[in-house]
Amino acid sequence: MRTRSRAQVAAALVLISLLGLPDLLLAPPPGRTASDTRRASTTGVLAEPPDTTADTDVTFRGLAFDVCRVPSLAVMRAWRGSSPYGAVGVTYGGRGRDCPDQPHLTRRWVSEVHRMGWRVLPVFAGSQPPCAREPRRADEAGEAGKAGEPEETQEAAAARGARNARESIGAAPAAQGEREGGDAVRQAAALGMDRGSALYVSLRSYDLGDADCVRATLDFIRAWNREVRRQGYVPGLRGDAETGARHMERARRAGTGDLPSALWFSRWNHRPSLHGEAVLHPYAWRVKRRIHQYEGEVTEEYGGHRLTVGRNMTDAPVARVSRRPEDDPKAPGTPSPPPGGANQP
Repeated sequence: MRTRSRAQVAAALVLISLLGLPDLLLAPPPGRTASDTRRASTTGVLAEPPDTTADTDVTFRGLAFDVCRVPSLAVMRAWRGSSPYGAVGVTYGGRGRDCPDQPHLTRRWVSEVHRMGWRVLPVFAGSQPPCAREPRRADEAGEAGKAGEPEETQEAAAARGARNARESIGAAPAAQGEREGGDAVRQAAALGMDRGSALYVSLRSYDLGDADCVRATLDFIRAWNREVRRQGYVPGLRGDAETGARHMERARRAGTGDLPSALWFSRWNHRPSLHGEAVLHPYAWRVKRRIHQYEGEVTEEYGGHRLTVGRNMTDAPVARVSRRPEDDPKAPGTPSPPPGGANQP
């Protein structure tokens, strides 16, 4: 009997090893420090960060699209009735935005699209890694442009490089991250996004072989996360799978605290899947913490309106939007569509 029990225990240990659970128990989850993990592991239970997947969080699971410049309410209404999407990614602030001109993005816009049944994924494109190398979007207008656009000239590429340098994280990354985290919260609140909303800081691709750049970027992100959390919001990170997501996973394995509570990673493999991403541990950022942009620069038409979008599979926190009297449409006699959709919280 004793021999049989030992064999069963040995088999269980082998199975656990194959599933990678030891790594899960030894490495802290996002938002925790190594000391938190050591305390939790003494009881065999690993606590989740307090600001993720709580009962008060608003999460969305399903397809989402993101655009550089937010469409009008008319376009959003048309797409709501005919597209497969239930959420929209909105880059609402930050000096690193590709499309800083957002004529439609107002507090009323956020309130109205929420009433239509859309869920909003707020993106803050602030300062960028000093070693950023990702080219900007070919089509920055949101509405689809003409096919066969010419390739970028050397002059345009040089201009982009100069702009990247101007938007780079500076000599005091932690202070800069804290400052921009506060800015992200203020701008989100001004648009009617309440405490408990997720805010995703956006990073371009960067060189993980540049140690100084990697260190500065992590210091910036951690400070940004701390400030966003301090003010009652949920910090997330949006970036390329091979750089931003890989960097955060390395930091998680190293026991680094103050990491994002959710990850929005880009890997254009045309598969709308949330799990199986090679750079992430299977149990890291797993439950209601992932967004996968699986295609980008795609032109789609619904309800007679064409947009150039990124396609995303989503299971993550979104904006928490409260209806206020000042958000009501100004034009009398023009009722807004009733709330709808299967993804109402």
